[in-house]
Amino acid sequence: MQFYPFPPDRPFAKFAKEATISAMTTMNISLPDSLKDFVDEQVHQRGYGTSSEYVRELIRKEQDRLQLRGLLLAGGSSAPTKPVDGSYFDGLRKKLRATKSGARR
Repeated sequence: MQFYPFPPDRPFAKFAKEATISAMTTMNISLPDSLKDFVDEQVHQRGYGTSSEYVRELIRKEQDRLQLRGLLLAGGSSAPTKPVDGSYFDGLRKKLRATKSGARR
């Protein structure tokens, strides 16, 4: 297993989880010189250890984006609920406080 310094824009906990990936496979891609130069520049500027690490991060972000898009579409097609106002959030806070005080006992 190989560890790389984590980029400053990623939380350490997320990096640590990702760094424990045990099995990887290889994929070769062809890029025009301009894109390869861009990737190399991003690797250097953002503190990635390798271009593979940078590309993996791009793929993870795309997976996250697609998951979020799916959740938003599911929410948008769900049945409408009652309007959310200040009293709704007050109720959530009250439930949270009750949960916290019950956990302390």
